[in-house]
Amino acid sequence: MKNWFRAAIAIFWKDILLETRTKDMLLAILIFSILVIVIFNFAISPTPKMIGFVAPGILWVAFILGGMFGLTRSFGLEREGGALKGLLLAPVGRDAIFYGKMAAMFTLMMVVEVVVFPVFAVLFNLSLWIPWLIPVAALATLGIVTIGTVFSAIAMNTRAREIMFPLLFLPVAIPTIIAAVETSGVAIRGVELAEMSRWIPFMGAIDAVFLVICPVAFNLIIED
Repeated sequence: MKNWFRAAIAIFWKDILLETRTKDMLLAILIFSILVIVIFNFAISPTPKMIGFVAPGILWVAFILGGMFGLTRSFGLEREGGALKGLLLAPVGRDAIFYGKMAAMFTLMMVVEVVVFPVFAVLFNLSLWIPWLIPVAALATLGIVTIGTVFSAIAMNTRAREIMFPLLFLPVAIPTIIAAVETSGVAIRGVELAEMSRWIPFMGAIDAVFLVICPVAFNLIIED
């Protein structure tokens, strides 16, 4: 068990260090997410009453589309540099590789969300401090990167992985995305907080299922 944790942490730390040095993935996600928000800001002019219903969808469109850039590239460097074979030859379980990669992507996505949300709040005249968005963002992002890590491994072996990844990822991620939008809307409007008691456990249950199923699927995929 100790070796398993060491392996997962080593993979996580390797991805984080690599990204802090190159910043390729982080900047791509960040720029694209902000660009989506700016475009929507110019495209629509919601009234103060409408903003609580429109803003959550815009926010998560920006996060999802930006995150897909990063998730598509999650295994890109290992594949291009031949490092994936080295990881597979390491005397650790394949699930350690999965959890290490997933944790690194989760961390990068949360950093992007922390940076992007103030821009979003200023453009759409929202409060910069909405406490309920913190657990919502954490649960939704966890579900998204858990699914995304598996489908990134599948798309890695295809020539058109930039096309295949969204086709595989989005249908499975829809329940998490819908729950994230609905719960974010409740948090932004600041009313109907009783709805949180329905959506947050729902997202937690989805995350729990994915955290069990996805490592098993990853193990089967990576072996092939």
